Amino acid sequence: MQTFLAMVLYVAMVIVIGVYYAKHASKSSSHFLIGGRSLGPWVTAMAAEASDMSGWLLMGLPGVAYWYGLSDAAWTAIGLGIGTYLNWLFVAKRLRVYSHIAGDAITIPDFLSNRFKEQKKVILTIAALFILVFFSVYAASCFVTVGKLFSTLFDVKYAYMMLAGAIFVVLYTFVGGFLAESASDFMQALVMVFALALVFILGVAHAGGLGAVIANAKSIPGFFEFFGIAQPQVVDGVQQVSAGGQALFGEAARYGLLTIISTMSWGLGYFGMPHILLKFMAIRKSSEITLSRRIATIWVIISLTAAVAIGIIGRVLYPAKLLTQSDAERIFIIMSTDFFVPFLAGIVMAGILAATISSSDSYLLIAASALSKNIYKGILKKDATDRQVLVASRITLLIVAVVAAMIALDENSVIFMVVSFAWAGFGATFGPIILFSLFWKRVTRAAAIAGMIAGGGMVFVWKLLVRPLGGVFDIYELLPAFLLSCLVIVIVSYLSPEEAKEIQDEFKLARVTEI
Repeated sequence: MQTFLAMVLYVAMVIVIGVYYAKHASKSSSHFLIGGRSLGPWVTAMAAEASDMSGWLLMGLPGVAYWYGLSDAAWTAIGLGIGTYLNWLFVAKRLRVYSHIAGDAITIPDFLSNRFKEQKKVILTIAALFILVFFSVYAASCFVTVGKLFSTLFDVKYAYMMLAGAIFVVLYTFVGGFLAESASDFMQALVMVFALALVFILGVAHAGGLGAVIANAKSIPGFFEFFGIAQPQVVDGVQQVSAGGQALFGEAARYGLLTIISTMSWGLGYFGMPHILLKFMAIRKSSEITLSRRIATIWVIISLTAAVAIGIIGRVLYPAKLLTQSDAERIFIIMSTDFFVPFLAGIVMAGILAATISSSDSYLLIAASALSKNIYKGILKKDATDRQVLVASRITLLIVAVVAAMIALDENSVIFMVVSFAWAGFGATFGPIILFSLFWKRVTRAAAIAGMIAGGGMVFVWKLLVRPLGGVFDIYELLPAFLLSCLVIVIVSYLSPEEAKEIQDEFKLARVTEI
């Protein structure tokens, strides 16, 4: 009951934020979708990272570490850490300036379309459709997180808890818009890092210290290695347990250079994440991005390190408690409820809820903007009033949420796997063309179209057809799709005529302007 009370109090705080910003959000579609470009450096940094990491940080990543050991989770975290820093260093400032110069764009499809001065909105349409598809999947991963959290805590059927969480997130985002999302994300980023640090510290204490954790982890073949990976012995997806109650593992598998490169390629995804890029566009001044970068980088390093460590510690403390890969993602919940008094456990559990809300509201909001701002007003009804665009945004938000909830109905979904597919989709579809658009004057509209289709399409092809072949083809679909998109953009750019002087002059202006 105390756990429930703590979480209710947290949810109440989030609702207050939403109501507070409701009037501001209703001023215009610009205020609803991007907050009128008014975010300060601390809110920008924390909101970007909180919306990025989602419940995946507190459940998915510790679950991977619990199931396979250090290597897979650690190399993923290293790639994400590097990607975070480089995205802030190279993309943030240029995108903030260029999006303003390019017709004051307030969405990523808007920016790309305006960048090439489109008359026929082909880029706009392609970008918006990819956003709708991949954000539906992304939002589904958040709803899975909520379902697992509440069904574990309150022993209520997963589907009911997942739907209840989805309804809350939709209502909150529906009312408050971008500023409510960003303000609550700031608070939720603090809750997330607090929860991770606290569970990590107490986990080490319960396990008898770092030395004991490392010694016990090393006793499992391949579990505490950077170049090896543990192999749980499973039958029908369930890890086998010895007569003495110990979880059984086979011989360690090799974690080679190709696998490391594949895993670290998660970092490439940052360059194409609309929910992160949108925060760059919304910051108050481009000069404040340096401070935001430092805050974001420190937050990410602390959070990722703690998340990986929690999975390792969890396997030491509960070696045979979670016997499927899906169940392994509950390790953070189990450690929290065992370590803390109920009320404090509720606050820590609010960290998972915080992560999920902070991401899902971002996903729903951007998906709504993709259809309402880019397709509805950009193509179908160009004379639509701002009020009509706002209404369309909220209707789209509801539709995307329903689709995401249908995807999330499968209780055995592995959050890490769901997120990895959507992450690859965004990274390969938008990452290359964002980079080329910001830093290469010669890139053309035809190349932008071809690059997005090649990157987004290859994610499906590699995931469904090529990767199942195994061997050298068993690499994360983001890497080949990202590289293919880059190659296509370069080739098509050189094969197509240079863009008009007006476009090239605007590119030069974006390089020297401060906003």
